[in-house]
Amino acid sequence: MKFPAGPDAAKAWVLVFLVLLVAQRLGELALSASHERRLRELGGREHARGHFPLLVAVHVLFPLCLLAEVFVLGARPGPAAPLWLGLFVAGQALRFATQRALGERWHVRIWVVPGLPLVRTGPYRYVRHPNYLAVVVELVAAPMMFGAWRTALAISALNAVAIAVRIRAEERALSAR
Repeated sequence: MKFPAGPDAAKAWVLVFLVLLVAQRLGELALSASHERRLRELGGREHARGHFPLLVAVHVLFPLCLLAEVFVLGARPGPAAPLWLGLFVAGQALRFATQRALGERWHVRIWVVPGLPLVRTGPYRYVRHPNYLAVVVELVAAPMMFGAWRTALAISALNAVAIAVRIRAEERALSAR
């Protein structure tokens, strides 16, 4: 697979990619909202709300930085773009496997239902926090598909801070259940 070359092609591809990505993320927010109703019914409660704006900042800044790097700084897909696309797709597959394993317990925030055991199926058999691994992969691979290495570095650094805070908060919530 060869990506079309040239500045106009790169701009068109990044816009198509970001429209699809934003649609996916909005769909995930809707799914999360529907799960929240069920989690409340089961007696669940949200934990550590304070860290969430940092995660939102990562996911809002990411497309903005990617657009700026392609449109303003002239980032372009290189010969490794198909490999980065493959890695991005692998991250997406891990994300979907995580959502499937958690079922209605999947949420963008930290929700814990007392008495429910930890999920140990799907990717949770192998990785403690597979959804965060998927996000790490996506936030590196997606910008690299377009040659946007600055975005990959900056957003990955910000995401590393956000994920570190999130994992600590999630581990505290899970241990308290």
